[in-house]
Amino acid sequence: MSEFVCGLDEAGRGPLAGPVTAGCVILPKDFPIEILNDSKKLSEKKRVAAEKVIMEKACWGIGVVDHETIDQMNILRASMYAMQIAYEMMRAKLPDWLSSQGIALPQTDLDACISAITDGTTCPQIPCACRCEPKADGKYPEVMAASIIAKVERDKMMVEFDKLYPDYGYAKHKGYPTAAHIAVCREIGMSPIQRRTFTF
Repeated sequence: MSEFVCGLDEAGRGPLAGPVTAGCVILPKDFPIEILNDSKKLSEKKRVAAEKVIMEKACWGIGVVDHETIDQMNILRASMYAMQIAYEMMRAKLPDWLSSQGIALPQTDLDACISAITDGTTCPQIPCACRCEPKADGKYPEVMAASIIAKVERDKMMVEFDKLYPDYGYAKHKGYPTAAHIAVCREIGMSPIQRRTFTF
């Protein structure tokens, strides 16, 4: 049995604009899991508060893949790529984090001591055992945590894009295919962060 479990999840597969992000999280044993849930079931205020605790206490990584890369490789592959980036970031932090937790580094390959759980039906190409499970973001605290940091990070980015392209309402709908988003794209054309392989 693996010593450490990391959760993986993405945010932003469905939008018509902006990046897809992914989180990767290993939680400490004393983490207050009662603050976690599927990110979609938490209010924005609770997500932001939970993200702060995750980033203070957990070992985490975030991956971001931009709209142009999504168009080049398709959204599924881009989502898996974002998870790979998130895992690599988490893995780079892991030795120092384990030391801060008073946990001795395993004598074997560290990746061999990690097992990953990802939400959905596809696993990214990462150097540890990985299994995918639909609705994992509502079952496993590590995946809940990953979904939260991915969602909060992407929302922050879309708020910044809203400042650059205020006509599109990105701060409100975060690039998802709302009626207002589709209408403005048809009226004034696509924004520079539009996913051009997505139809609407």
